[in-house]
Amino acid sequence: MAKTNAIVYSPGGGQLPEALRNWLAGLGVPIVAVETGDELMALSLRGRPRVVAFDARQGRAEILEALHRMKGDSYTGVVPCVVATCDDTDIFAEAFEAGADEVIRESTTVAEATTRLTAMLRRSDRDLVVHPSTRLPGAVEIEAEITRRLDDGKLFATCYADLDHFKEFNDRYSYHEGDRVIRILAKILHDVVKGLCLDEGFVGHIGGDDFIFIIPLESVNEACSEIVEVFDTLIPYQYSEQDRRAGYFFGKDRRGQLHRVPLMTVSIGVVTNERRHFTHAAQVSELATEMKSYAKTLPGSVFSIDRRTDTQPGAVQPVSRPDKLSATEGK
Repeated sequence: MAKTNAIVYSPGGGQLPEALRNWLAGLGVPIVAVETGDELMALSLRGRPRVVAFDARQGRAEILEALHRMKGDSYTGVVPCVVATCDDTDIFAEAFEAGADEVIRESTTVAEATTRLTAMLRRSDRDLVVHPSTRLPGAVEIEAEITRRLDDGKLFATCYADLDHFKEFNDRYSYHEGDRVIRILAKILHDVVKGLCLDEGFVGHIGGDDFIFIIPLESVNEACSEIVEVFDTLIPYQYSEQDRRAGYFFGKDRRGQLHRVPLMTVSIGVVTNERRHFTHAAQVSELATEMKSYAKTLPGSVFSIDRRTDTQPGAVQPVSRPDKLSATEGK
């Protein structure tokens, strides 16, 4: 189904408690009723629902089994699930063990149910937009933050950080160690940005070893310099003593040829609205990607700041060749 819906699973086909029924109606999405666990899974797998309500006042065993199935699947497991129960039946523990996100009794008032269920959806939405490994905001939140700053009209910098020689490190030391390096970089970015900029600093995780941090314009040099310095201090200790002392290891390229692989470095491409006029987040993102790619052509850990201006008021200058970019590098 193309449109997001809410699903009510009731083995007996009865109506949900009033408080839960009213809250579902207020979501403004189609409500689909099913009476079997197979129907529920088939519908949920075709199009992820906004929420699923389980009527445990009848068919308790079937409800718990269906809840286990929903939460046991990686695709449907993120769907918020609420269980409705009778006042004289206590299945709280079983429902939450099966994966329920909320349990509502028949006597729960409309006001209380609305507050609790709305908070449930808010928690679910928050979990969906953060990276599961670093717990940092993902692409949707990054775009929203850039848009917010553009709307505010303040001067800010969007910085795209990416690791160099990360794939080779993964191949040599395992994806587990690679994931640990990503968490280290996330921690460095978060601590430096929040330490220097407090609430004016934002750190997001696009995925893999790609991060975006957004800071006030006046903090660019200090923040990027500190990130590079801390990274270069910590990262050698993620290698074996032999590789660390040598400053490289031998790895194979895509053709199977051995070559020297340097220790990992970090490249940061920086875009600001000091000399450019942006109308939407995609323009900022595109230019930040270009600057990150340019930074990766430079040796060592660096940050490169775009110093170009718009060709005319209100227009973003076409992409220039890398050798024509005006950049500031820091180590």
